[in-house]
Amino acid sequence: MARRETLSYEMYLHELVMRECEERRRKRIARYLRESRLPLEKNLEAFDRPRLPAKVNGQVSSLLDGMFLEKCENVLAFGKPGSGKTHLLCAIAQELIHQEQRILFATCSMLVQDLLVAKKELELPKMLRKVSRNDAILIDDIGYVQQSREEIEVLFTLLAHCYERTSVMLTSDLPFSKWEKSSDIP
Repeated sequence: MARRETLSYEMYLHELVMRECEERRRKRIARYLRESRLPLEKNLEAFDRPRLPAKVNGQVSSLLDGMFLEKCENVLAFGKPGSGKTHLLCAIAQELIHQEQRILFATCSMLVQDLLVAKKELELPKMLRKVSRNDAILIDDIGYVQQSREEIEVLFTLLAHCYERTSVMLTSDLPFSKWEKSSDIP
């Protein structure tokens, strides 16, 4: 191509570097998507955005720019089961990954189990550091699962560790006021 278009050495090297940078970016995004553990079928194209109220749709547009990540702000999505909370936050997370942001997805129950194992193996600080390397962690169905005191403690430890370090995106079928009632703490 360089010979055909009689490119100078500088232009040839520039084109080569640009292609290499784009290939590295593409591979980085693919790796971030893999590492995120997001359900990839829950993307923005598959989400019925027109059914959202105008105010929520505006908030989605605001979240898609990713500015909340720079400020380590959190996103909370409450609603009835099947209302699309998880799908919407997963779709936003995928869009942010395409902007080269690192996002980790986990259901609350699986995340708590991983935290308990790490605590038992005295690896909790290491796991907390690893999680906080992400720009955001998306925790699905928080407040819905019945949790023991130890489970709530490790979840609180994670959330406290993330405070001002990384954004947390949460979904819940229960309003915040009813979270305490869902646990089995005496």
